[in-house]
Amino acid sequence: MSRLLRILFCAFLALGLFAQSASAADITAAVNKMQTAYAGMQSFRADFTQQLLQRESGVVEKRNGVILFQKPLLVRWETAAPHAELLMVTDKEIWNYLPDEELAYRYSRALAEDSRSLIQVITGQSALSRDFDVEAAQSPEDGKLIHLLLYPKDPTTELTEAQLWLDPDTSLIRRAMVMDFYGNTNTIELQNLKPNAPVSAKDFQFTPPKGTEVEDHVEAKHPVARPLLN
Repeated sequence: MSRLLRILFCAFLALGLFAQSASAADITAAVNKMQTAYAGMQSFRADFTQQLLQRESGVVEKRNGVILFQKPLLVRWETAAPHAELLMVTDKEIWNYLPDEELAYRYSRALAEDSRSLIQVITGQSALSRDFDVEAAQSPEDGKLIHLLLYPKDPTTELTEAQLWLDPDTSLIRRAMVMDFYGNTNTIELQNLKPNAPVSAKDFQFTPPKGTEVEDHVEAKHPVARPLLN
């Protein structure tokens, strides 16, 4: 079989409409459909699984929980035990609460407003075409999903590469991965995503429980590394 026929055959099996050597127009169309889908969405609720890989040690940490989102950028990211954690982006600040340690970190909201942050990417708010060079993966891991590679135009130590897997029927994000300079990865998969799910103001409010130690990093230029903030 010729190389061209092999490419066409594999592309057909992998993505149907999304060819292995996807053109710039194909990629732009996929990104535009995704951002249009999120532009028409005021809120969502989804279950998530998260996998944190430390490349040097090979240690993998797995988590699961629930995410709530409401425009313009309110987020409640709640991880279940045994890694109980609450990350809350309110209209004024960010809270990262670790109940088992009776410890809460307070950050400036500006950290979540960076279009390149994972929290922006996973909620569909990131300006992909502006901040990333976007390519189609040549060997998609899941033939039912549109697999995009994102290379930041202004890479940082915390973000050197990202990947997105889009549902071709809804153009919504099903999976996202970010990689840092050291090769560590943070992979998040969303399930049961419900667009325009009912949410309330109370869902995005946080007061540290009595006895909680609070570390205030509002004035810090860069916080202690935390998933989703980087």
